[in-house]
Amino acid sequence: MLSVRLERLNDLDEWRGKARRLLVAGMKPSQVVWRVGLEESGLFEAGDDMLPDTDGPIGSVPRQFIDLAGDVIQHSDPQRFAVLYRLLWRLQDDKHILANAADSDNSLLTRMASGVHRDAHKMKAFVRFRTVEHEGDERYIAWFEPEHFTLEATVPFFTRRFAGMHWGIITPYASAFWDKENLRFGPGGNKKDIPAEGAVEDDWRTYYGAIFNPARLKVAMMKSEMPVKYWRNLPEADRIAPLIRNARQMEEEMIARATTQPPARHMRQKAREVDEKVQQIQSLANAADAIDSCRRCPLYEQATQAVFGEGPKEAQIMFVGEQPGDQEDLQGRPFVGPAGQVFDEAIKNAGIDRRRLYVTNAVKHFKFIPRGKRRIHQKPNAGEIQACRFWLNLEREFVKPRIVVALGATAAQSLVGKAVSISSMRGKPIDLEDGSVLYITNHPSYLLRIPDPETKAREREKFEADLALIHAHIQRLEKS
Repeated sequence: MLSVRLERLNDLDEWRGKARRLLVAGMKPSQVVWRVGLEESGLFEAGDDMLPDTDGPIGSVPRQFIDLAGDVIQHSDPQRFAVLYRLLWRLQDDKHILANAADSDNSLLTRMASGVHRDAHKMKAFVRFRTVEHEGDERYIAWFEPEHFTLEATVPFFTRRFAGMHWGIITPYASAFWDKENLRFGPGGNKKDIPAEGAVEDDWRTYYGAIFNPARLKVAMMKSEMPVKYWRNLPEADRIAPLIRNARQMEEEMIARATTQPPARHMRQKAREVDEKVQQIQSLANAADAIDSCRRCPLYEQATQAVFGEGPKEAQIMFVGEQPGDQEDLQGRPFVGPAGQVFDEAIKNAGIDRRRLYVTNAVKHFKFIPRGKRRIHQKPNAGEIQACRFWLNLEREFVKPRIVVALGATAAQSLVGKAVSISSMRGKPIDLEDGSVLYITNHPSYLLRIPDPETKAREREKFEADLALIHAHIQRLEKS
């Protein structure tokens, strides 16, 4: 048995270097044991000094595997190195393993990657800096206990967000320090080394109290998204219990303060004014210009701007989402926020080129409720969907896509004209009156909201399977 030793817990380049040498030596996965740092080798394990050196690439693997390995290498499961090498060994003979969601190695690594993504998200959400004095200069320090070895890969997020601060993040296995210009890493530390209280503690408590919405309180969901194990490091955690106790009273006060909607006749007059302005629309560009004056429903009053579709004016395929999100509303472009990133990755995995797609939304303005400094997404109602069908129908008329994909129930309702069940309709091509074919699947934001990693991975596979089916349809059209 060969003992392969790694110096670092989560260094992909180090693991790849060792894996290349193992491939050159023809070492089967069953002949290899992976050790890290000072971990003791077994009595009958030989060292890896006998492995041949190699400078160039050995064999080939899909880029998808490298991306997957970059995530998995951060997982805390000690078997991650062995499973990665086993899959790498198998990929030398079968390059299609990664497309097989039922493969045990592929499935296991996908779940590990999902766990790492979730851990990185929790670090971004739950790191809380505390102030410390250093030679008369104010600096910031934070303690965090990740489940996996995600600090190195996640910390660039903090260098971008807090670029003008001196700060450090301490975890049990490693630490990161930023001096406004340079990022350096050091050994791990202990929570007792972090100040128990800082000047920004009250700010966090005030912020949490401001964004707390008693009308949408679901304790089980809250504990899923903000696990109790993180509470001991969150200054705002001491506000949670009293806010929950007083939620009913707070909700009644919110209802009493609620604003009224404009009279129906006022909205009808606004719609007539817009109709007069859009009568001269003769092209997709005209429609994109005219939508800024849309007053067909009240959503325009709160949104930053209308978000029109984007893509080639003669695209063969049109993807229709629900509505713009926070980032889309600010940038004025569809699918550029977190859900858009999931969408981009999924269509790339399915072999679909986004540059050839027209992407838009069923509703063109962002519907939300303010919660402190945040804007929380709200689902459009039937009236708002119906009002915006005018613009979606214009896009379909001018683009003339051969395939239309409804992402989520709102988009499906807008395109079909009634509420439909995604689970019963997905994967089934539906002929529309204009001659195009409709496919229905989940919205990518649905994947972001699933807390359980296994469920999220399973739903992601179903989503990408839908996209693969659509890609196959595209290819058939191109050959016809």
